[in-house]
Amino acid sequence: MGEAENTSAPQDFTTARAQGLAIARGELSATAVLDSTLAQIAAVNPTLNAVITLAPDSARAEAEHWDQQRRKGEALPPLAGLPVLIKDNQHAAGIRTTWGSADHLDTVPATDSGIVARLRAAGAVVVGKTNLPEYSIGANTVNPAFGATGNPFDPTRTCGGSSGGSGVAVAADMTKLATGSDHGGSLRIPASYCGIVAFRASPGVVPNEERRTPATHYSVQGPMAQNVEDAALMLSVIADRQLGGSRDPMAFPLDASRFTALEAVETASLRVAVSADLGGLLVSAETKALFRDRMERLSGRFAALDWCDLDLTDAPSVDWLLRQDVFVSQYFEEADSWSEDFAPNVRQTYDAARQTSMQDIAKARFRQLTLIQRMHDLFEHYDALLVPGVGVQPFEWKHNYPPTIDGQVVENYMAWLHMTSSITVVGNPVVALPMGQDAKGLPFGVQLIGPRFSDHRLLSIAAAVEALGATDAHLARPIPTFGA
Repeated sequence: MGEAENTSAPQDFTTARAQGLAIARGELSATAVLDSTLAQIAAVNPTLNAVITLAPDSARAEAEHWDQQRRKGEALPPLAGLPVLIKDNQHAAGIRTTWGSADHLDTVPATDSGIVARLRAAGAVVVGKTNLPEYSIGANTVNPAFGATGNPFDPTRTCGGSSGGSGVAVAADMTKLATGSDHGGSLRIPASYCGIVAFRASPGVVPNEERRTPATHYSVQGPMAQNVEDAALMLSVIADRQLGGSRDPMAFPLDASRFTALEAVETASLRVAVSADLGGLLVSAETKALFRDRMERLSGRFAALDWCDLDLTDAPSVDWLLRQDVFVSQYFEEADSWSEDFAPNVRQTYDAARQTSMQDIAKARFRQLTLIQRMHDLFEHYDALLVPGVGVQPFEWKHNYPPTIDGQVVENYMAWLHMTSSITVVGNPVVALPMGQDAKGLPFGVQLIGPRFSDHRLLSIAAAVEALGATDAHLARPIPTFGA
């Protein structure tokens, strides 16, 4: 106590974990980090449109509180003073929640959702809310209320979705951490398109008190960060069972604090399976070529890196039926009041559900079980599975989804997302990892998948794979030059 504090954020504190430790030691003030965050948002957000609501006054009060606690010599919680942005389908008390809809521009919740409450309790400073497609449905972050969020590597192209605003904010260094959520790829797609890390945990690892279906692989919330270690640090907070977490019937007993430290993993000891299209899912020739190049660069780094014949081609049709079931439980109370122009992605799925029989849903669940067991059998022989992050590279955001892929017409907003939605169906944990850029300078990403409930081990493996990028620029996380 009594020592001088730095008043600006040094450039060498490049990770959330490093910033948090510096704040705890008094080498860096939380208010200085917040000032840097707000300055970066002001510099780049007018073009990228990732942050749709700012809360600078409440954020400053939170940052000053943690600076005062440190000066008093109080022990600080793990995220004390670290700025975080919240996807705008998650409530933060006193900050509007819009769901990307013009109908909710004035909706200001009085309480935090569980994920936000746990972040605040851990000391995170809530800076504002990030853009998303209307009602968080779709993988292109465009909505009638706020417009499009541009990719930080080319603002004319999509950043993916539905956690697109969060992905762009982290990639453009507005904050080191942001929240997201994932139905059929909403964490993983923007992570791949923006060159960052996201984690879709095993269902039940991160409590979701707002879920409307008691047991499902959908409605998963998770962290977005610039590296695996920071994602794991954030996970250790949002997966905590305190502050209402036990209200989620899927939240099984778990000591979330173990995610604060990952195990050291030697990649030379790992057996990894790889697949470019999981048996024939829709993946562009460009994406397959990029993926093969990355696998060649990783060759020789593992005990085994084997191309496998895992077939999940039944998963997309299963996904389409299961998401209908989830949508009915989510929206049945309001569906009859929707206007004709209401969220077309939501309406398309809900209208399809009205025409689907219970027998069709039951059959889909049985087929889902077969796919889960097929994936389980793979992990009897391998530690992890590597596949492309998305089936096509970022397209112009003016299209709701790519009209065609290699000449094949894309029929609806889900038909191009099979590489992510198929993994949702089987429910395995997934780390979205950046692996360099394509010829246009756009990020390329992969999904690293592990056995069900092997979340800590998978994150540890992901950190080891991430470290390989230090030896090959083609495997490293790309840094956007926009707004640098």
